[in-house]
Amino acid sequence: MARLADYFVLVAFGPHPRGSGEGQGQILQRFPEKDWEDNPFPQGIELFCQPSGWQLCPERNPPTFFVAVLTDINSERHYCACLTFWEPAEPTQEAVCAEDAAGRGEAAEEGGPGHLSPAVPGPPGQLFAPKTLVLVSRLDHADVFRNSLGLIYTIHVEGLSVGLESVIGNLLTCVVPLAGGSQLDSVEDGVKTISLGAGDRQVIQTPLTESLPISRCSVALLFRQLGITNVLSLFCAALTEHKVLFLSRSYQRLSDACRGLLALLFPLRYSFTYVPILPARLLEVLSTPTPFIIGVHAAFQAETQELLDVIVADLDGGTVTVPECVQIPPLPEPLQSQTHSVLSMVLDPELELADLAFPPPTTSTSSLKMQDKELRAVFLRLFAQLLQGYRWCLHMVRIHPEPVIRFHKAAFLGQRGLVEDDFLMKVLEGMAFAGFVSERGVPYRPTDLFDELVAHEVARMRADESHPQRVLRHVRELAEQLYKNENPYPAVAMHKVQRPGEASHLRRAPRPFPRLDEGMVQWIVDQATAKMQGAPPAVKAERRTTVPSGPPMTAILERSGGPHGSSARRLEVVRNCISYVFEGKMLEAKKLLPAVLRALKGRAARRCLVQELHLHVQQNRAVLDHQQFDFVVRMMNCCLQDCTSLDEHGIAAALLPLVTAFCRKLSPGVTQFAYSCVQEHVVWSTPQFWESMFYGDVQTHIRALYLEPVEEWDPSQVGESQAQDERSALDVASEQRRLWPMLSREKQQELVQKEESTVFSQAIHYANRMSYLLLPLDSSKSRLLRERAGLGDPESASNSLVTSSVAGSVAESYDTESGFEDAETCDVAGAVVRFINRFVDKVCTESGVTSEHLKGLHVMVPDIVQMHIETLEAVHRESKRLPPIQKPKLLRPRLLPGEECVLDGLRVYLLPDGREEGSGGSGGGPALLPAEGAVFLTNYRVIFTGMPTDPLVGEQVVVRSFPVAALTKEKRVSVQTPVDQLLQDGLQLRSCTFQLLRMAFDEEVGSDSAELFRKQLHRLRFPTDVRGTFAFTLGSAHTPGRPPRAAKDKAPSLRTLSRNLVKNAKKTIGRQYVTRKKYNPPSWEQRGQPSPEDQEDEISVSEEREPSTLTPSSALKPSDRMTMSSLVERACCRDYQRLGLGTLSSSLSRAKSEPFRISPVNRMYAICRSYPGLLIVPQSVQDNALQRVSRCYRQNRFPVVCWRSGRSKAVLLRSGGLHGKGVVGLFKTQNAPSPGQSQADSSSLEQEKYLQAVVSSMPRFADMSGRNTLSGFSSAHMGGHVPSPRARVTTLSNPMAASASRRTAPRGKWGSVRASGRSSGLGGDVGSRLAGRDTLAPPQANGAPPDPGFLRPQRAALYIIGDKAQLKGVRPDPLQQWELVPIEVFEVRQVKTSFKKLLKACVPGCPATEPSPASFLRSLEDSEWLTQIHKLLQVSVLVVELLDSGSSVLVSLEDGWDITTQVVSLVQLLSDPFYRTLDGFRLLVEKEWLSFGHRFGHRGAHTVAGQSSGFTPVFLQFLDCVHQVHLQFPMEFEFSPFYLKFLGYHHVSRRFRTFLLDSDYERIELGLLYEEKGERRGPQPCRSVWEYVDRLSKRTPVFYNYMYAPEDAEVLRPYSNVSNLKVWDFYTEETLSEGPPYDWELAQGPPEPPEEERPDGGAPQSRRRVVWPCYDSRPRAQPDAISRLLEELQRLETELGRPPERWKDTWDRVKAAQRLEGRPDARGAPSSLLVSSVPHHRRSLGVYLQEGPVGSTLSLSLDSDQSSGSTTSGSRQAARRSTSTLYSQFQTAESENRSYEGTLYKKGAFMKPWKARWFVLDKTKHQLRYYDHRVDTECKGIIDLAEVEAVAPGTPTMGAPKTVDEKAFFDVKTTRRVYNFCAQDVPSAQQWVDQIQSCLSDA
Repeated sequence: MARLADYFVLVAFGPHPRGSGEGQGQILQRFPEKDWEDNPFPQGIELFCQPSGWQLCPERNPPTFFVAVLTDINSERHYCACLTFWEPAEPTQEAVCAEDAAGRGEAAEEGGPGHLSPAVPGPPGQLFAPKTLVLVSRLDHADVFRNSLGLIYTIHVEGLSVGLESVIGNLLTCVVPLAGGSQLDSVEDGVKTISLGAGDRQVIQTPLTESLPISRCSVALLFRQLGITNVLSLFCAALTEHKVLFLSRSYQRLSDACRGLLALLFPLRYSFTYVPILPARLLEVLSTPTPFIIGVHAAFQAETQELLDVIVADLDGGTVTVPECVQIPPLPEPLQSQTHSVLSMVLDPELELADLAFPPPTTSTSSLKMQDKELRAVFLRLFAQLLQGYRWCLHMVRIHPEPVIRFHKAAFLGQRGLVEDDFLMKVLEGMAFAGFVSERGVPYRPTDLFDELVAHEVARMRADESHPQRVLRHVRELAEQLYKNENPYPAVAMHKVQRPGEASHLRRAPRPFPRLDEGMVQWIVDQATAKMQGAPPAVKAERRTTVPSGPPMTAILERSGGPHGSSARRLEVVRNCISYVFEGKMLEAKKLLPAVLRALKGRAARRCLVQELHLHVQQNRAVLDHQQFDFVVRMMNCCLQDCTSLDEHGIAAALLPLVTAFCRKLSPGVTQFAYSCVQEHVVWSTPQFWESMFYGDVQTHIRALYLEPVEEWDPSQVGESQAQDERSALDVASEQRRLWPMLSREKQQELVQKEESTVFSQAIHYANRMSYLLLPLDSSKSRLLRERAGLGDPESASNSLVTSSVAGSVAESYDTESGFEDAETCDVAGAVVRFINRFVDKVCTESGVTSEHLKGLHVMVPDIVQMHIETLEAVHRESKRLPPIQKPKLLRPRLLPGEECVLDGLRVYLLPDGREEGSGGSGGGPALLPAEGAVFLTNYRVIFTGMPTDPLVGEQVVVRSFPVAALTKEKRVSVQTPVDQLLQDGLQLRSCTFQLLRMAFDEEVGSDSAELFRKQLHRLRFPTDVRGTFAFTLGSAHTPGRPPRAAKDKAPSLRTLSRNLVKNAKKTIGRQYVTRKKYNPPSWEQRGQPSPEDQEDEISVSEEREPSTLTPSSALKPSDRMTMSSLVERACCRDYQRLGLGTLSSSLSRAKSEPFRISPVNRMYAICRSYPGLLIVPQSVQDNALQRVSRCYRQNRFPVVCWRSGRSKAVLLRSGGLHGKGVVGLFKTQNAPSPGQSQADSSSLEQEKYLQAVVSSMPRFADMSGRNTLSGFSSAHMGGHVPSPRARVTTLSNPMAASASRRTAPRGKWGSVRASGRSSGLGGDVGSRLAGRDTLAPPQANGAPPDPGFLRPQRAALYIIGDKAQLKGVRPDPLQQWELVPIEVFEVRQVKTSFKKLLKACVPGCPATEPSPASFLRSLEDSEWLTQIHKLLQVSVLVVELLDSGSSVLVSLEDGWDITTQVVSLVQLLSDPFYRTLDGFRLLVEKEWLSFGHRFGHRGAHTVAGQSSGFTPVFLQFLDCVHQVHLQFPMEFEFSPFYLKFLGYHHVSRRFRTFLLDSDYERIELGLLYEEKGERRGPQPCRSVWEYVDRLSKRTPVFYNYMYAPEDAEVLRPYSNVSNLKVWDFYTEETLSEGPPYDWELAQGPPEPPEEERPDGGAPQSRRRVVWPCYDSRPRAQPDAISRLLEELQRLETELGRPPERWKDTWDRVKAAQRLEGRPDARGAPSSLLVSSVPHHRRSLGVYLQEGPVGSTLSLSLDSDQSSGSTTSGSRQAARRSTSTLYSQFQTAESENRSYEGTLYKKGAFMKPWKARWFVLDKTKHQLRYYDHRVDTECKGIIDLAEVEAVAPGTPTMGAPKTVDEKAFFDVKTTRRVYNFCAQDVPSAQQWVDQIQSCLSDA
């Protein structure tokens, strides 16, 4: 029972003590006068009675009532019910006011409540003073207080005859039952009816549950006043400890609003300042820094506006103002929106029906009181959802003597998936929640509605989420319970209390409120007290039970799981990997590791890892070997790196026992534990983590303490003990708390001691654990501790309430006096000791450890730390001695014979470089890169070998290499290593063979090693002399690893020797005078700055004497003859003889009839060093004239013949461009002044004579005196454009580039090649043909030239194709025998820049952000590479046409050794089928590129001298052109595309000597040209690329093109438009399995299936094999059909024990057999496998043997040429023949094609009978085959339809079938014999004849 009211007080207006005008409250009387012992009188009541201040009032106001709340020092709330009424003021009071009226001045006029107006004196201005009756109580029965005070006031006003004293006495002695006293007993116990002795009766109902707040209607009113959103904001603000201020003009509303807000916070209790009505005098309280909920009268709104951090709710205006600086976190979704919608359903049920077409007639709205409970029910549900499962996160730290409970905040947030949620985080950290834990965490206590809800209704709430009506039903059920709690017995709620009459306050009261008799009241109170003392004490009867825990968190929480789904597959991978580690299958584990590390991002996988690791720990220890240890530590680190400092998922907590269990032996007696490798995580330095871990462990031990197993094991108890094991710590604690009162004192003491020592031992254990994880392995490094927030400074780490404690002082004394003075260790140790001490302090104080124990702990900690430091020193020392982690073994690369390692392998990572196949890009293949391995530098190549870092790729070896000589660019890059993602120095090497090594050096490779690598690479790339290259050192004793000093010493002697040789050779020819003309070394040599001896050499060679006449050949000395004979054997000479361009008899005498002769004038390289020794010149030109002619041309390269057309006898000449002076003399108009006139004129005349001689040498033009012109232009045609005396200049223009050049004007030199002076009509000149072909002939698709027949008969004898710049102001040849075709050529430097861009396009160097085909094509176009190839092909086709039409052409571009060589070689290749054979192509390259001095050494930058000029791929560009032609005419070339790639690779590789140096002269000087003769002793490495090709061709058909079937004398005219050109796969393909395939010895031999995969027997059951793009060589993995068959043949021969035959012999035999089978009559047999006279562009598309990815099928598509009517029957036959041949070779019997079949009688050969056979007509193979019977598979004979001449009706002969009509006979006549057939009847005979005829006509 409890007193209803503690004090009754009468407060009246009194003067202010300091005489200020305001009055103040005075307590007139209070009852009882002395304080209750259990409840002292609250101070400051007089302030709260009149919160706005005590003032007199000019009129009598009606009485007011409100309840103020005071909070005492013990946080007890006192409810002060105040009833105020007004009485006339006494004179003293008025005087006080009048005195000060002047002082208050203007303030009065603002008309504040109760201010008086000083202008009203005397009686009319009667003032009224307030008087207040106050009831102070600790119970909140506002209605009873209102009634009781009202009754007292009524007695006074109405003058009832009841003693006020007795009423007040009764009021003070009235006792009411405590809340929930006895819900189940009689109604009388829960309901108290009281009477104050004035004929009144009141019923007091105590709530059923004390803990549930009573709200009456306050919550509903709050929502009405502020609305849903505002109330939710206030709710969140109050929960997250913000300041909330209510404003209203009504005090009652203020206290209601505050009460309502508090009711919403249930089950949390608001524990900060709570003042529903704040007096004006105390307004400064609002600036307190602590949170509060305060109500203030609206009159003081102005004073509240300066508050910056207060949320103001204006109840009258319905607004809530949140300042800018305040952030209120909202409820977590989806709870926020769910709560909002349920609240709107409760408050505004009509909202749901507002849109209905037929709304129900009425909706029942709840009463205000009911609505209030419904709103509270919504918030109760909200808390149940927020805090569901909270009991699973409680730690029972102590049970006796009082429960100590801690909440594991991190685990709760983690399991709820709300770690990031600001709101819940703040709520859990708040004071209210701390109170909630200490109050509701107790396991054994009375329970209430919330406990039931959170334990049992959670599942229901989740199920109802999506059903609003079910939610509403639940809310209503809860509301019923809340309502019942407040009004348990609604039936008895009857009050009978008298009230004063209407307007009674206006009646003049009979007298002021009387002074009461204190004695009487006191007597009544004493009486009652004495009676109470006699009665037995009222025991608060509590129904205590075990609080239900509800379902565990995990079951509640599927929906807010982490972002990574815990797919079973991932967990399976984790389990497998761990089992592999512990079974020692390291390779398997390594493969899975990346997948495991990826999976560990997910929570479930981390848990799974921890569980799996736990299984492998026995007796707290698991000793691993080094590799296992590394794996386990890596996985642990990966687990921990995603843990926040809170460790909300308990991963770090679960790992903590493991890191102290897993260990490895470093040496005898030294063990390293895993904890020393996982310290780098922030979680270990977080005090909260250690606290929750500690409390968790303590709980486990305390639970174990009370679950001690029963000593005697009898079967009946087994089940019981298992049940015990399942009980949670809370259950155990609840049971213990229930038994506690029944235990004896001693037993209680014993339990308390046991618990205390358990906590103490855990504290020691944790001090150890913390020192393990906080002390770094190398204690000299304090870095670790500095970085960690908590360890450095005590303030940040100490979130404990115990701050000034033993810990601080002990730690200080330790620091100063412990004697560990060595600086660093002491520093680390000190920090760790302080950290551990703070922790120990906090947890021990909270868990009630005795102070003696605590002091002991503080003494122990420094010793623990010091001991641990000493242990770690040994571990650190030993761990340094450990061999580093076993990196993969370095794979040695395979080397060529003679190739040696210069630098052994440096460990590197090869990184992806933008070719996405290698990194598993668009092709979807495996990520071969990045790969881990080593880079080797040999004297020939740079080689990387390694394995992919991605273990999922498997054990693939990755090789990437390129010749050192091919290096074009080397740059340093800083890159991330793929494994540890560290930024590392790297190197990017780019080569002109389209390889790129982008490497990151391993950390073990020092910077000096990397630097050495670069230096060696540079030394090998640019040797000082060409003799330092691999081709020379190969097979010699020179070792490149040695410094090249020895070589330097030898060089001068060699050089001088060769110089003398050359000098002497030249002196043998008589020289009379020294020319002034020096040999002009081109500018690059000056840039390269050759050494002085080089310069001296240049001079000595050029200052030779010039012969006036050449010594006759008969007078040559023997040494010269030897030179001559070797010159004769050179390629040029062999080719000249083949072409019939002059003969060279042994005596070198000339045959006069020949138009051209071979001149030995240059045999000593005196006239032109870069020309061959023997040259073709016109017969009529004397040798001594050549010297003078040569001066007109750059580099002395005068025009010489290099090829003659066999058909038209036109010749092709080449020369350098013209010198300025030659141009002046020959072509300028006569009046142009010129310095050395006479000399210039003479040489110009020589030049003119020379050209004339060339023209005369051509048989067709010799006697026509040059009157024919090319286009028959007259001066009239030209008049408009060019003055007639000037030369007819034909410019070459690009047909397709017209639009392009408009689009991009400055696009290179070729864009503007225009036809100047082109005739509009019939211009047939060369330029206009190229510029606008449409004027001449119907244009052909794709830019193919029109038919060659379009050239007009009038043509010049000679066309000179020259640079436009050179031929500017030329004058015409007077006889118009030659014509100039100025064209704009691209310069060599443009080739260089274009190639650089091409390299970047094909091998980007760094992975593109988003690789797309478009970006590649764009960069390809920017490079302009294909445009240049288009140019070359275009010019070449032009020259081919001119030659084909009988005109000769002189190509005279640049210096005559780059573009000239490209054009001349292409022209010969297109015109002459011989050059399209293997031998011919070799001859072409030797003649035009090597002998005519293309500067391979300079363009390839082979030595230091060429380093600055860089690499210029002129020869590669030529090969690309050949490749384009090869693609368009696959049947015209004997060599395969691989041959071109092979040459493209090796012309830069410097493996062979063939492509070294710049001219024959230099090769002779070095002794390269003739050394091979007679020097061979035993097998030597190939020095020449041709020799190598020959050797290789004998072994394998890799260079041979199976489709080679040339047409005789076919001139090729390829399409040259860019759209017809394809990017050469040499630039893009890569084979990472073995590196570039062009060093055949290094490739893995011929591609055979591996042994175990070979098909057994003959059955084709080969196993499949994955062919990866970029990794495997596709042609080798899946060769074409013919290679496959040849391989198969070889294999079978070997199996049979026969020596395998050479593939070429087999192939030739097969071809011969085909020829015979196809053509036994041997008439006009074409000499090859595939012959047809389809026009060339048809043939180019006709048969295409795929090299491609899809392997061993022939894709054959012969166009049957029905459309072309011009095809003659002969060609038809030829085509038929070829197809039949082709098919009989490639098609097998199984897949035959039967167009028509049936039985025919056939007459046998001479004297043979008729016989019935089964005939099959096969249109595809063009055959008529016959068999014995229908199912016979073996063909008995074949009639080739290609040989059929006619099908005619036949006549029956002897032995023919008798029964058949004679019209059923027919004959088939072939070239060999006549076949007689007979069908079964006439119609079938007719059908057979028709079918055969149609077959013939189809062909």
